[in-house]
Amino acid sequence: MRNAMRRTLLVALPAVLIAGAAAPAAAAATSQSGRLTVVARNLDNPRGVVIDRAGTVFVAEAGLGGDDVCIPGTFGTDLCYGATGAITAVRYGRQKRVVTGLPSLRSTGEGFSVYGAHDLAFDRAGKMLVAMGFSTAPEYRDLLGPAGAAMGTILEIQGPNRWRILGDLNAHEGAHNPDGVIPESQPYAVVSDGCDLLALDAAANDVLRIRPGGSVTTEHVWPEEQVPAPPEWGLPPGATVPIQFVPVTITRGPDGAFYIGQLTGHPFPRGGARVWRLKPGSAPTIYATGFTNIIDIAFDKRGRLVVLEIAKNGLDSGDPTGALTRIERDGSRTLLASEGLESPMSFAIARDGGIFIANKGLGTGELLHLAPPA
Repeated sequence: MRNAMRRTLLVALPAVLIAGAAAPAAAAATSQSGRLTVVARNLDNPRGVVIDRAGTVFVAEAGLGGDDVCIPGTFGTDLCYGATGAITAVRYGRQKRVVTGLPSLRSTGEGFSVYGAHDLAFDRAGKMLVAMGFSTAPEYRDLLGPAGAAMGTILEIQGPNRWRILGDLNAHEGAHNPDGVIPESQPYAVVSDGCDLLALDAAANDVLRIRPGGSVTTEHVWPEEQVPAPPEWGLPPGATVPIQFVPVTITRGPDGAFYIGQLTGHPFPRGGARVWRLKPGSAPTIYATGFTNIIDIAFDKRGRLVVLEIAKNGLDSGDPTGALTRIERDGSRTLLASEGLESPMSFAIARDGGIFIANKGLGTGELLHLAPPA
């Protein structure tokens, strides 16, 4: 992405949800920290989590990249390709990689950033979808050859090592660059909208619609914003700096609208991340505020919004501790889990209310289970 996220990542409800609901203000959080249990281990940069109708939990593994071929990254480092991405299934205490050979890129720069399978979802027919990251200029993808053609796209999984491209977000960014900033593509989330799909490009700061047949159109794009410059930057009082929106998670709400979580870009202002409500055909509105680095959102069976932060104190804080927070119907907030969450990347809520969380998503990670909160 066009900010430090690339180096770091590789991301008061009203009683009834109604159209045009006002954004609930941030409220003090109470704690209800539950027991976290490890249910899967040795996952390579785990990202998206989804649960099918039978109760099987699937985790996207962005992989480890490789040394097959390297392409230029945005910050002067290389991104090196390898078919090391995967999808792991977890059920009854057992884990198995059910999809292997997915494209993966690793950064050769400082730290260890990996881009590949970022998000999982099911379409209305129950077919598994994968948002495939890329994180550099669109024209560099051709240097990867045919093996890298799936980078920067939305895939439909058709078998253990077989898939097809449903929509090419990278090509759309290269052709249109909707936000007008340096062209760069980083597909990060996807959700079904009937026959169509809605996908987020975190680097391009937009929501894209994918229609049957593969056409991609821009649903909405967020421009840069200005925020106060951090004091440690030494700029004059009152100075502002531009910040990217960085949308990373999308879900359908109980009211039928779509809700989008914002990571924000560098300098990751405390409390600057928001949840937005999008009704297709209308401009999005702010729905919830007061978060710092949102990485995933979902609604529980009672219609309450649950928000996961990858770093509750900010991606620049050096503290990888995340937070899982539920917004109650009266607007108060309940901290469901924090201790034990280290760079968490995604979660899914099971039918019984238990929550599965992809943890330690910037390296060798794990899948955690949180007992059903009250």
